[in-house]
Amino acid sequence: MFNAEREKNGLIQWVRDYFQANGPECKAVVGISGGKDSSVTAALCAKALGPSRVVGVLMPQGNQFDIDVSLALAAHLGIVHHTVDIGKSAEAVAAALAGAGLALNRAAEINTPARIRMAVLYAVSAVVNGRGANTGNLSEDWVGYSTKYGDAAGDFSPLACLTVTEVKAVGSALGLPPVFTEKTPLDGLSGMTDEENLGFSYDVLDRYIREGICHDQTIKATIDRLHTANAHKLQPMPRYEMNE
Repeated sequence: MFNAEREKNGLIQWVRDYFQANGPECKAVVGISGGKDSSVTAALCAKALGPSRVVGVLMPQGNQFDIDVSLALAAHLGIVHHTVDIGKSAEAVAAALAGAGLALNRAAEINTPARIRMAVLYAVSAVVNGRGANTGNLSEDWVGYSTKYGDAAGDFSPLACLTVTEVKAVGSALGLPPVFTEKTPLDGLSGMTDEENLGFSYDVLDRYIREGICHDQTIKATIDRLHTANAHKLQPMPRYEMNE
C-alpha cells in the first residue's frame, strides 16, 4: 500500500541529494501552472532546499483565467515567482510558419506552446543559476499525455514514478490545501479536462497501472494503444553507434 508520508520524506531527500550532486548552490526552477503536479513539485523543492532556493515561473499564453491559483501557490510556499507571457512568442512562431507557407495543424498548435514554455524555463534557469524541474507524473507519461521537449523535458523529475492518485496523496502529506492538489486539469486550448480528452479517468488509469485491473475492455485497449504509441517519449534519443 502506498505510504504518502514515507514517500514524501523520500522525495524531499532525493531532491536534496540531486542538488548536492548537481549544483549545491543552484536553485530549483519550477514552471507553475497551479495544477497538482507543479504545486507538489514546488512544495517538495521548497521543503528540500528552502523557499529561497525555489523560483516559480508562471507562463500564461495571453490571459489565463485561473492564474490566481498559481499566484496563490507562490504566496503559500513563500517562493519568488516571475510571470512570462508566452502569447506573443507563440504568435510569432505561427506567423513565421505562415510566412514559409506552413499553416499550424492541431499537433503544432498544441505542442508549440509547451516547447516555448520549456525554452523559457531554461532561460530563467540560466539567469538565476538553476536546474529546471520536470513536473510530469507516471499516469500522464504512461499514455503519452505530454509534449516531447516540452513539459516532458527537465533536469530532474521527482514525480515520474508516481501516479496521479499518489501525487495527490503526497501533496496532502506536504500540507498543501486541496485547491492546489484537486484542481481539475484542463488542456489549455479546448476547455476540455485531461480526462475528457483521454476518454477515461485517472482513477481507472492508475488502477490499471498499479494493479493491472481495467474492467472496461474498450478503455483497456485504448490505454494499451496509447502506451505503446507514446513509449518513444520516455526513451533516450536513438543514436548511431560507430562500428569498432
